[in-house]
Amino acid sequence: MTAAFVTGLPSTLGDSYQLNTTTIIRHSARTFPEQEIVFRTVAGDWQRYTYADAYRRTQRIANALTAAGVGAGDVVGILDWNSKRHFELYWAIPGVGAVMLQMNLRLPPPDLGYVTTHSGASVVLVDETLLPVAEALAPLAPGVREWIVMSDRPASEIQTTLPNARHFEDLVAAASPEYDWPIIDERSAYSACYTTGTTGRPKGVFYSHRSIYLHTLTCAATLGVGAGDTVMPVTPMFHCQSWGFAQAAVYSAAKIVLPGRYQAEDLPELVDTLISENVTVANGAPAIFQPMLNYIRTLETKPDLSRARLISGSTEPALSLMRDFYELTGANVIHAYGATETTPLVSVNLDLKPSLRDTVSDEQRWDMKRSQGLPVNGVDIRLVDASGAELPHDGEAVGEILLRGPWIAERYHELADDEGHFLDGYWRSGDVGSIDANGYLKLTDRLKDVIKSGGEWISSIDMENAIVGLDRVADAAVISVPHPKWEERPLALVVTTDGEPLPLEVLHAGLSDRFASWQLPEQIVHVAQLPRTGVGKLDKKALRNDYAGVYGAGV
Repeated sequence: MTAAFVTGLPSTLGDSYQLNTTTIIRHSARTFPEQEIVFRTVAGDWQRYTYADAYRRTQRIANALTAAGVGAGDVVGILDWNSKRHFELYWAIPGVGAVMLQMNLRLPPPDLGYVTTHSGASVVLVDETLLPVAEALAPLAPGVREWIVMSDRPASEIQTTLPNARHFEDLVAAASPEYDWPIIDERSAYSACYTTGTTGRPKGVFYSHRSIYLHTLTCAATLGVGAGDTVMPVTPMFHCQSWGFAQAAVYSAAKIVLPGRYQAEDLPELVDTLISENVTVANGAPAIFQPMLNYIRTLETKPDLSRARLISGSTEPALSLMRDFYELTGANVIHAYGATETTPLVSVNLDLKPSLRDTVSDEQRWDMKRSQGLPVNGVDIRLVDASGAELPHDGEAVGEILLRGPWIAERYHELADDEGHFLDGYWRSGDVGSIDANGYLKLTDRLKDVIKSGGEWISSIDMENAIVGLDRVADAAVISVPHPKWEERPLALVVTTDGEPLPLEVLHAGLSDRFASWQLPEQIVHVAQLPRTGVGKLDKKALRNDYAGVYGAGV
């Protein structure tokens, strides 16, 4: 049902003032020029500069881009880590009216080539450490006319097969130090991000200046970010703007810590920096936070992280992870929910509603932290059945989550067949869940991952997190596998900390308090590691293909 659209009496305020992202950094650099930005270099050392320094460089970069022929509507790709330059480009590229293409450096060359070509990217800026990625991409992206290499080393020391490659810092040094920012129609695209394509070709989401601006205000307000905070965007800046953390930090004039390039073996150093720089807001996934917690366990003196809000997305964090972080350090691991199509903030489980604080036990409070939390103001959420009919918010009815709002996609970029992705102006998330009477959202599965055994649904998400909470379990996945009698049955794939198999009876005993006996997996497959997508999610499509015949269904 479409709501009526009416026009009332015109206002007398500045409704013509466009919501441009550049105004966010311009204001904070003017009002908090001394605020620090700490960044990790390619060499691995930590340096720092200020908002004023970053803004001056951003203006030079805008002039350099203009001199390189970048104008309004052009698409400029970035292949980079969570670096100082990447941060500056967050403002400079959209500031000239161009579109910042967030390029997932973990995608295979064919997918990355598709993203580059489909988006219409004509210029790509690449960190020197990622030249092999760019060189593999170049033959698959004939529309790119300009390759610009970002490095602290002089151009004479850089070897690359990229055609007519230019040196970023040389261009910046030659550019004027002041830039007169244009006023951009707020409906113009600010950036673009593509889904990881596990169910087909990657799909493009183009975010507007307006959507980013409003999302920034909501992110900062919801997480309570202020000038006294220190924000570390750990989630890759090439994925959904690192969930908007850089913009929310600048809007709030918070201190920023940019971790640069990091791998699993670098996580202890990230934790040390998080502690020494007094980081109070950081984002990541359970696959990042669990190794961080494991390192903290080894420290003789446990840090006081009682001011820290660790926003966990991608997959639901295990209850054991959240409790252990709190008990060891005081940090609050906060479950949040979103997607590429939602910019991404949809809901946050920050704290109990005031009306519930005196009515639930401590155990109930912890159990409620497993939910995706309360939808943020500005997002309209619906729960529907397979026919699209509304379901009650009673915590029992389970259906698909539909979303609409100023930072929610209404279509995909140049995708001819949008059918099935949107319904009555709402984006169909493909997530299955319930909403209780208090407004808390709890996802139980993806539509494509849900396990339907003997006509009854089993939540793979809840089961995975229960398994991860068991002793000796490092990682786990639960998938639906065809079954000759029950249509589908759950299969557990487990990575153990010591490499030794986990007995099935131990698994069943550990799950018995949360699951009925008929829901329990009949087998465990022990693996050395689990496959993940380019954004760190479990690749269940690959797992289902690999283990489809385990229960002898003859598929």
